[in-house]
Amino acid sequence: MVSKKKIRLVKEVEKQLEEYPVVGLLNMHKLPARQLAEIREKLRGKAVIRMVKKRLILRVLENRKLSALDEYVQGEPALFLSKEDPFKIAKVIQQSTSEAPARPGDVAPREIEIKAGPTSLSAGPVIGELQKVKIPAGVEGEKITIKKDTVLAKEGDIISQELSDVLLKLSIQPMEIRLNLLAAWEDGVVYNKDILFIPSDYYINELKSAVSRSLSLSIHCRLFTPETIPVMLSQASQQAEALTITADIVSPSSIGNLLAKAAQEAKTLKGGAK
Repeated sequence: MVSKKKIRLVKEVEKQLEEYPVVGLLNMHKLPARQLAEIREKLRGKAVIRMVKKRLILRVLENRKLSALDEYVQGEPALFLSKEDPFKIAKVIQQSTSEAPARPGDVAPREIEIKAGPTSLSAGPVIGELQKVKIPAGVEGEKITIKKDTVLAKEGDIISQELSDVLLKLSIQPMEIRLNLLAAWEDGVVYNKDILFIPSDYYINELKSAVSRSLSLSIHCRLFTPETIPVMLSQASQQAEALTITADIVSPSSIGNLLAKAAQEAKTLKGGAK
């Protein structure tokens, strides 16, 4: 039997959903409390994060006829509620990335590299730890120095315990922490993360590329349009001028080039006669 407390909580969340036209699903797995507090502050006035148990989220989605979001209830789920355009919110989330230390088992989000130069580490046993993860290090004065630029992990590599410890000592925080927005619902349409986080200039660049390719194809196929006619007339003019010069046809446009061609040939002939 469902407790009165759970029924009250479901009704409370349902009422909250009525206030927001955009409903999203987050996966809060491995999101540190400090970063969550920072992100919530950046989203203040734009969105609300409501953390409730998975079973209750599914109940609320069913009651509010939002079952299309069921498949995005993953990991440690939370509801994401907003009155803003979901794509604007996705952009805010993308800009609200925080750095965090790498823990054992984490996946490197990008190539992790350490540059050559002095560190803040004092000479001692730690130099052995650096060398264990293949960092060429030595001692200069009282501090440890990295001898050359070194890639510590490539994108997609799993962070080991040893590398995690070394990165922490070198104050390198390679992890990117942000809200994991899996999908957002608005007006009956579900937008997943692959759509929400497409760069804002992507479609503009794609449209420009399509126009350019269409113009090239039209010119190649000799399709006459207001856009292709000026280009095709210019090409025809250039080809006609090249033909008159090759065939030594005298015309007002070719006479200058023909005289230059004759002068060059005469110069060549004179040089050969000598």
